[in-house]
Amino acid sequence: MPDSYTPPPEVHLFTDGACSGNPGPGGWAFILRHPETGKELVASGGEPDTTNNRMELTAVVRGLESLKRRSMVEIFTDSVYVGKGLSEWLPKWKANGWRRREGKRWAEVKNEDLWRRLDELLAQHAVAYTRVAGHSGHTENDRCDELAVAAYQQYLRSR
Repeated sequence: MPDSYTPPPEVHLFTDGACSGNPGPGGWAFILRHPETGKELVASGGEPDTTNNRMELTAVVRGLESLKRRSMVEIFTDSVYVGKGLSEWLPKWKANGWRRREGKRWAEVKNEDLWRRLDELLAQHAVAYTRVAGHSGHTENDRCDELAVAAYQQYLRSR
């Protein structure tokens, strides 16, 4: 009997977010690449009034949302916030009813809507996280940064 198991495809997700002021106009961007074929999907967008952390998270969420089937995803981001959220904070927040400790009291999780959506998407894929240094010559990170900045600049012109 032949083995009919086909492993999920491996993809690389490069992401970045940017803001002009924090809060202020913001942009996000991602590059989703299938390393075996070199095929890419590139997308970006912006919001008139947001924060850098929201844009960093939005880039990851939008990239994962664009996948049409279960995949093995390696996320490359320069965001310590996204990285720590993925690797440390998210399991604790969920276990504590989407609350976090702030000194001796409980506080709401900032950007909870995006973290909850990211949690749903993480359940659909096998995800690994790799931190890259921002503005350091990493080709895809620099490209995502340019796209994210271009996405928020439309809001600067309309002011």
